[in-house]
Amino acid sequence: MSRFRPSLRRTTLAGAAVACTCLMFASPAAAQPVTDVAGSGSTSGSSSGSAFVPLPIPTPTGLGALAAASTQTGKPYVWGGVGPHGWDCSGLLQWAFRQVGVDLPRTTWEQAVVGTSIPLWALAPGDIVVLHRDASHIGIYAGFGQVFNAYGRGVPVGLTPLSHFHIYDIRRF
Repeated sequence: MSRFRPSLRRTTLAGAAVACTCLMFASPAAAQPVTDVAGSGSTSGSSSGSAFVPLPIPTPTGLGALAAASTQTGKPYVWGGVGPHGWDCSGLLQWAFRQVGVDLPRTTWEQAVVGTSIPLWALAPGDIVVLHRDASHIGIYAGFGQVFNAYGRGVPVGLTPLSHFHIYDIRRF
C-alpha cells in the first residue's frame, strides 16, 4: 500500500495548486462589496447598505502595479523624482499604478487616502503600504514581509523589510 503514497501526494499537491489558482482568479469578485439584502425592505434585492469584507488575496491591479514597479529596481532615489531615471516613493507608485490604469495623486499624503483601507491581517502583495507615523513614506507590499519602494537618498529602488517601518495605513485598488 505504501507504493501508492507518492501518487497520492502528487494528486493532493496538484489539487492544492488548482485551488490556489482558482482563488487567484476569483480575487476581484471576492474583493467587491457584499450587498446586505436583509432588512432593506425592498423586494428587488437592492439595498442602500453594504459591507466590505477584505480578504488577504492580491488584486490583479495591485499585482500589475507591483510588476511594473519592479522593472525600476536599482534606479536611484531622487527627492521629487518622477522617473524615468530616478524616483521618490510617491512618484514610483504614481507611475506604477498608472501602468495598470489607476491615476494616483502625486504626493504620499494624497495617496494615503485613496483606494480602500485594508486591515493588517488582510495585507496582500500589490497593496499600497503607507508608512511612518506621519504617513511620509509609501511603498507596495511585495509579500514575504517585504515592501517595494524608493526608500531614500543613497538607497536604490528595491525591497525593504516591512518590519523596518511603522504602518500608518494599507490601501487597495
